[in-house]
Amino acid sequence: MFNQLRFNIIARKIKEIKIQGATNIAKAALKAYFLLPTKKSKHILLNLRPTEPMLSHVLMLADKMPEVKILAHFNESQSKINKLVFKIIKNNSRVFTHCHSTNVIKALIYTKKQGKHFEVYNTETRPLFQGRQTARELSSAGIKVTQFVDSATDIALKETDAIFLGADALLKNSVINKVGSGMISALAHDRNIPIYIIADSWKYSHKNVKIEQRQFKEVWNPKKNRIHVKNPAFESIDIKNITAIISELGFMSYKKFLSIVSKRKD
Repeated sequence: MFNQLRFNIIARKIKEIKIQGATNIAKAALKAYFLLPTKKSKHILLNLRPTEPMLSHVLMLADKMPEVKILAHFNESQSKINKLVFKIIKNNSRVFTHCHSTNVIKALIYTKKQGKHFEVYNTETRPLFQGRQTARELSSAGIKVTQFVDSATDIALKETDAIFLGADALLKNSVINKVGSGMISALAHDRNIPIYIIADSWKYSHKNVKIEQRQFKEVWNPKKNRIHVKNPAFESIDIKNITAIISELGFMSYKKFLSIVSKRKD
């Protein structure tokens, strides 16, 4: 009974985005599954956030290896990503990020702790304002942060040296990330601003993923029902706009990354 209660609490937090970031969602889902390791539990968890291949990946591995070994991957992967991001951030540069990515945030904090001086521009990321959480975490680590409303993205990019985006899904023909990322990548491409995807390779999926449509009430609950509200949580980033992907596999073109992960069977 106690395990069921804890399972329900974790599931609700994942669904309501009180747990943010693909990595944190996967870790939480793994914890919930080991509380109640049944087919029903797995089905419930898989349907909480349909645009999260990493969640699916760790639940698949949960039947093959112990929880501690799966969790060790995240720490090892992040450590490798941190060192690669450190190499490409220049002193006194300004980097831009969008939404809330655990991989991006930890890499930026690591770079700051290693003595590099840089500034971060980021967006609020409406309607749930995940960007504010990013700003708080970076600022708490001593990083100078300037936050913009989403509609001021183009203004922010005019003063940006590089863009770091996380990913919720790494696919054959695109990268899926928080809505707004497609627009950001297109603007970056037009302005010749390098755009880097910072992500664990476990976010790769051989299959297409469903773009999650969240409740319209998160955006607005109009009294006149003739007004319709769309609330897509994610969108695609065209791979032609990606300068490189940084994962635990290394710093490489997205095409090279695909040549490696598409052959994996794990």
